[in-house]
Amino acid sequence: MPKVKVAKKSTWVDMTAFVDVSFLILTFFILATKFKPDEPVEVKFPSSVSADKIPEMDAFLITIDKDGRVFVQMDDPNARKSIAENLTETRNLGLTPANIKSFTNSPSIGVPFAGLKNLLAMEPEQQKNVRQPGIPVPDSTGGELYYWIRDAKSTYAGKKVSWLIKADDATKYPVIKNVLEAFKRNDINKFQLVTKFRDAPIGTPLWNTRQNQIGAGKK
Repeated sequence: MPKVKVAKKSTWVDMTAFVDVSFLILTFFILATKFKPDEPVEVKFPSSVSADKIPEMDAFLITIDKDGRVFVQMDDPNARKSIAENLTETRNLGLTPANIKSFTNSPSIGVPFAGLKNLLAMEPEQQKNVRQPGIPVPDSTGGELYYWIRDAKSTYAGKKVSWLIKADDATKYPVIKNVLEAFKRNDINKFQLVTKFRDAPIGTPLWNTRQNQIGAGKK
């Protein structure tokens, strides 16, 4: 019997597989529009059929590049200032008022606590040209990312915060798992995965619903 040749196709990773089954996490996929601050690194993120957009306010974004480097971004300068003040006190970072002001104007951070003061002492243009090594998330404790999320949670207390994760297609699972552990240790079990939009498969209920919506809009 002749062998059947199967055409080789490129593969993509379904980000839902990254959810640790040891605890319950409610995951939403959202459409990736440009997050207001400058992007710290280029990320080739996965696609989904969701058409929801990134919230414009009270958003805390974690970006993970293909090398596993972790960055944090906050949309609100006041929130960044509060988090910097909390971190320098609780983690003994020794940040000066000038450092905190620099942090307030920094769109993203991706360095260990030990290197944060040196980074913030640079001019904004210099910061953009520095290859930041990423926030350490070495194991299931959540590493230093745990403290970033902890202080962000405290800063945003009383507000409806959008916790966002944007990971590259090539990001290794252990890094994703450790990031999720940082959320888990902060009792955050609901977050959103940033994706790019792709249409629903033809003939599916979602596709039919969208076609009906398009038809209704033309009337």
